[in-house]
Amino acid sequence: MRVEVKVCGLTRPEDARAAAELGARYVGAVFAGGPRNLEASRARDVLDGAGEDVDRVGVFGDADVATIARTVREARLDIVQLHADPGPDAVRAIREATGARVWAVVRVDGVVAASALQALWEAADALVLDSKVKGVLGGSGTSFDWSAAEQAARARAGPLVVAGGLTAANVGEAIESLSPDIVDVSSGVESAPGIKDHARIADFIEAVRRTGVLR
Repeated sequence: MRVEVKVCGLTRPEDARAAAELGARYVGAVFAGGPRNLEASRARDVLDGAGEDVDRVGVFGDADVATIARTVREARLDIVQLHADPGPDAVRAIREATGARVWAVVRVDGVVAASALQALWEAADALVLDSKVKGVLGGSGTSFDWSAAEQAARARAGPLVVAGGLTAANVGEAIESLSPDIVDVSSGVESAPGIKDHARIADFIEAVRRTGVLR
């Protein structure tokens, strides 16, 4: 199995640089509110810290298409990650407006049926399974019941990203349960919201290496 790592919720260029140097394949910035939220110009500076050998992901909530397109241009994003329960039409509209790849987030709070995700699989470049926590779109530090998504993960029709409360201590179990293509970490490698601990990033990536084969 080959598993890639995304470090999200970055707010400092030095943290983006450390993530890339330690082996992350994706670096992410948040445009959906909360303590890690950035303006597009600041996000560009932060993500520039990672260099050119990673893909840049922007996390959005219910922003309109024009706002997302403008942010993609200003922050030089490669991927739009859509929270707020996007449907297939929203995914297609964002891709058409931005030219970026689109990851659709499915927030899990019970058993996930593969049939319910088929239309999203067909529309999106990847699906992200994240925890559904009242009042927040992501970055809650709370994991979901991975066994509730195992059937959907086995039947997936495209790349799968797993997020939600991942740490060095539990990412191996998540990988073994769901066999994701990508694991997405934010609060699990922080010393404070938006402040990444480089040692924790290293420990997280090492835990991924021990479970699968890190790309």
